[in-house]
Amino acid sequence: MINAIILAAGESKRMGKLKPLLRFKDTTFLGQIISVLRLSDVDTITVVLGAGAETIKKSVDLSGTRIVINEDYQKGQLSSLIAAIEQSPQETEAILVCLVDNPFITKEVVDNIVAKFKETNSQIIVPVFNKRRGHPTLFSRSLFDELLSAPEEEGARYVLYSNEERILELETSESGILISIDTPDDYKFHFGVNP
Repeated sequence: MINAIILAAGESKRMGKLKPLLRFKDTTFLGQIISVLRLSDVDTITVVLGAGAETIKKSVDLSGTRIVINEDYQKGQLSSLIAAIEQSPQETEAILVCLVDNPFITKEVVDNIVAKFKETNSQIIVPVFNKRRGHPTLFSRSLFDELLSAPEEEGARYVLYSNEERILELETSESGILISIDTPDDYKFHFGVNP
């Protein structure tokens, strides 16, 4: 089982408003990512909420997803990933980590990552565009303990850096894997309007 985890619990301090609820065409960042994952080959979708959880639940169609509330969201992204891993179904073979500020992921990229995992059983799979690594990233169950014990300030990056020889880089023609929307300027650059 591949469990796609969307990390959407942060306070969005640099953006100044909740990133999961930012507009993406006729939906929201979180709604867009969920809709992509629903169409993809992942087996289950877990949404980690924290800041503004009740507002987000009322504003986004979360039906069919597993919701994890991270009470420690102020500790940062790793705390959300840990909460999701700890509540993952026992039969989870790998997790696909999706960040709510990377709304341009596509079904094709997700399906290619899932297919490559099933084909190779690689421990880490990272999509790459023009030699630059992007998102989402897949981690196999064999690395869950390392993720759970990673240093708080480095998070999943620490596990990537510690396991370079286990990373399979998957070439893609989609530059969207590199686009992260963290600030109002980022949003305006990609969407042409203020958030």
